[in-house]
Amino acid sequence: MLKLFGNVGALALPAGILTLIALMVVPIPAFMLDVFFVFNIALSVAVLMAAMNAEKPLDFSSFPSVLLFATLLRLALNVASTRVVLVHGHTGGAAAGRVIESFGAFLIGGNFAVGLFVFAILMIINMVVVTKGAGRVSEVSARFTLDALPGKQMAIDADLGAGLINAQEAKQRRRDVATEADFYGSMDGASKFVKGDAIAAVLILGVNIIAGFCLGMLSHGLTAADAAQKYVTLAVGDALVAQVPSLLLSIAAAVIVTRVADSRNLSGQIGGQFASPSTWLPVAVILTAIGMIPAMPQSVFLPAAGLSGWLWWNLKKRAARQKIADTPEAEAAADPARITLEDVSDHTLVTIELGYGLVHLVDTKRGSPLVARITGVRKQLSQACGFIVPQFRVRDSLELPPNQYRILLGGVAIGGATVQPERILAINAGEANDFHTMRGERTTDPSFGCPALWIDPASRDTAIAEGFLTVDAGTVIATHLNQLLGERPQAMLGPDEVRAILEGVRTRAAGLVETIHPNPLSLGTITRVLRALLEDGVGIGHPLPILAALGQAVQQTTEHERLIDLVRAELGPMIVGKVCSPHDRLPVITLEAGLEAMIVNGMQDPVSGLPVIEPDLARGLGERIAAMITERGAGAIPPALIVQPRARRTLSAALRFRAPACLVLSISELPQSQPIEVIAVIGGEANSPAPPIPAPTVPALTDQSARSGRGAGPGQALPEGLAA
Repeated sequence: MLKLFGNVGALALPAGILTLIALMVVPIPAFMLDVFFVFNIALSVAVLMAAMNAEKPLDFSSFPSVLLFATLLRLALNVASTRVVLVHGHTGGAAAGRVIESFGAFLIGGNFAVGLFVFAILMIINMVVVTKGAGRVSEVSARFTLDALPGKQMAIDADLGAGLINAQEAKQRRRDVATEADFYGSMDGASKFVKGDAIAAVLILGVNIIAGFCLGMLSHGLTAADAAQKYVTLAVGDALVAQVPSLLLSIAAAVIVTRVADSRNLSGQIGGQFASPSTWLPVAVILTAIGMIPAMPQSVFLPAAGLSGWLWWNLKKRAARQKIADTPEAEAAADPARITLEDVSDHTLVTIELGYGLVHLVDTKRGSPLVARITGVRKQLSQACGFIVPQFRVRDSLELPPNQYRILLGGVAIGGATVQPERILAINAGEANDFHTMRGERTTDPSFGCPALWIDPASRDTAIAEGFLTVDAGTVIATHLNQLLGERPQAMLGPDEVRAILEGVRTRAAGLVETIHPNPLSLGTITRVLRALLEDGVGIGHPLPILAALGQAVQQTTEHERLIDLVRAELGPMIVGKVCSPHDRLPVITLEAGLEAMIVNGMQDPVSGLPVIEPDLARGLGERIAAMITERGAGAIPPALIVQPRARRTLSAALRFRAPACLVLSISELPQSQPIEVIAVIGGEANSPAPPIPAPTVPALTDQSARSGRGAGPGQALPEGLAA
């Protein structure tokens, strides 16, 4: 049954178009003409009501096409009625149908001269006022809509990048923007239909009058007076029958293009905006003052003033009742005995707390400069980390000094500083002149620890000329936030973010996701693995190779530490490729076999089972490697420390803050085809410079020759400490 109705609906429009063509060509009886005239009036009223009840113009996006078909229907009826009037008009008023006869007799009293004047007035209203205004509004709306289209698209992309909307919402908003542009462009052209229809009505009326005179006097032997009475009356009635629906459609077109998007229909929108008591009191006072003038008709002005005063009084009482109705909720919200979950918990992962002296940085009346920069930081972090970073929260804190801010991650403070919101921070990043003349309050850049000065905004150009980097207080906070969170991407990755990643991959590689989730790995397990990769500096912006490596690893084990080692081994080319191309030699640092064995077989963490490095040894390794990196220079390829798989995570954690530029790899993660260059063996030097590396206390392993010489070049073998 539904299929049958669907087929009927699909055939309705072609059948209607064929009917319009038939009306123009095939003669129809007067009764059918009456039916089509009534249908035309009903259709025009329905279109006007649909335009008034739409909440926004796009709710009636088919209006241009409906306007076209309604105009064609009216023109077809004009052709059909013209044929009937000219053929049978000599027989009397009923020859063209009861509708035309009624319009000619009732609306103009049978006087065709009055009808001509009424028709002319309707044409002036339709063409000069309504149609011309609607056409101008459509033209301007189309122009501004097309001009704003790139900005709207960029705003959608920015909201998507900032995580304010998801991909489905962004797709829907893009579709709405494109539909809006098409709609106003179509309305600009559709307004020409109404104008052309009005011109056609004038021409058709002229043809009917002239042809009626000629046919009445020449073909039917009527006198000029009889021909005018019969034919001109019918022609004017026919024109009025067509002009009333045309005026309704012109009003509908003007309504739809002048609408502003609102949650209410046009009646509710206008009524709600005229429901203010302050609107009607001045009206009542002014009408009363005019009515008190002796020459004015008090019988009209004073009742109108009384009605305006009555509206003011009733609207005022309704506003008072509404205020009283809203008061209990306000009192309940202010009840000190009422405690909500929001009062005792913070559901935001990242929070920026501001002293009261910095609150104006998030004031919407001043443009919220800090909010815009924080949104940019969130977008930048999302692009760098490979997932949508959760939204941040900015709030004021009475615990902080006026100009101090604090950054919390999971409720724990990870950084903060004091800024001067009305001044500029001039940072000496190493490019400032040693003999500069800048004067200001000395401080330190909270993000990178560079020496800086707080200066007056008027000295900004001078500071730039002196080689300083100048930023305002909002930029200082945003940069510090970016730097702190960029060091902890794993802390911002949760199950919800991982679920979004999996759903995104599922749309393109559903089989890949099904191999790992929900079996054999749960969402929590995948989250833990990805967080471990982020902690090791492996980005997840390209999840396909990571999930593929994870899918191969789960074929061997589901144990967490082993999974990470297998995934990293599979991703070895990608990890090494970030610091060294496959054709360049990778600088390699290794540990002496005894030192490496001491770390592997030494103390272990009772919880994780990983080796634990003594603090002095960790400090010595970090300072030694940091010194090597410094000696190589800023433009050199950073070295990689190659160790046994069991020692990789321990040494990576030890060097993360002491020598962050050093890449720590296990021997299984080094690509087979990667050329290497061993630049140092720590612990095996004859005369080790300070700081000293403690001598090993555990014998070296006996299988240190495994995989020796791989990728080292002709005649060069890897040191024994590089073996697995």
